[in-house]
Amino acid sequence: MELRHLRYFVAVAEELNFTRAAARLHIGQPPLSMQIRNLESEIGVRLFERTQRRVALTPAGQRFLDHAYRILAGVGEAVAEAQRAARGESGELRVGFTSSLPFTDLLPDALHAYRRRYPAVRLHLREMFTPEQFGAIARGELDVGFVRLQGGRAPEGIVLREIARNPLRVVVNAGHRLAGGGAVSFADLRDEDFIGFPADVGTDLPAVLRGFCRQAGFEPRIVQTAREATTQIGLVAAGLGIAVLPAPLETVRMARVRYLPLTDPEAHFRLAVATAAGPVAPLLGGFLEVIETLAQPRA
Repeated sequence: MELRHLRYFVAVAEELNFTRAAARLHIGQPPLSMQIRNLESEIGVRLFERTQRRVALTPAGQRFLDHAYRILAGVGEAVAEAQRAARGESGELRVGFTSSLPFTDLLPDALHAYRRRYPAVRLHLREMFTPEQFGAIARGELDVGFVRLQGGRAPEGIVLREIARNPLRVVVNAGHRLAGGGAVSFADLRDEDFIGFPADVGTDLPAVLRGFCRQAGFEPRIVQTAREATTQIGLVAAGLGIAVLPAPLETVRMARVRYLPLTDPEAHFRLAVATAAGPVAPLLGGFLEVIETLAQPRA
């Protein structure tokens, strides 16, 4: 049985007239009658009662019509879904992001704009450190990631598209000697106690902190570690030391905390979108278009 047989049957069932059904289908009436007879022979039941004056559905034909409608509707939806998938308008997109990204406008704006443009796409979001995102993309477990880089290149097989730069900030207690001033440099932090990330946490910040301090001629004195940036800010509020964190975390407001800009020219993180190398599928392409639009400088 072919789909055209179902369409022929539905046309006759709705018109209850072979001549009108044939005209509707743009075929001759004799071939249509033959196709219906072949269909009845194939399924082994009479679908129509035929006389010289009328055509009517048999009880079996009425039940068959109900199923034919559902089958043709399902085929139509399958075709439409395949076409939406080919245009990148349906499916699931797996998105990774670093922990500080929700504190920026970029991630919420991107997700909001994408959902408005592609409401049928399911978004699966995962908070991950940058190296973890690279690994997940390489293994095919993630489609796209928002990653932070201070320098260097992505691993082989990963493509980066830079979309923004976030400066670093020194987080100090409101009673700190530097809190009332303006911008500082890493050289000004030589004698400070630092609160940092553990070395195994999966972010570049421990290496970045050591690198900038060494450029300024000293080793950072780490007195406390915490795996969450917001925890570090809380420890600064408690007066246990200072921290160096990406600027978007300035949105975390605490009464006893101040955020100071750094004058060191390279004291920033690059924010990039990471994807696997190779052809870009339509689903991912639509997401990247949204990101690129948001990342364009606004007049």
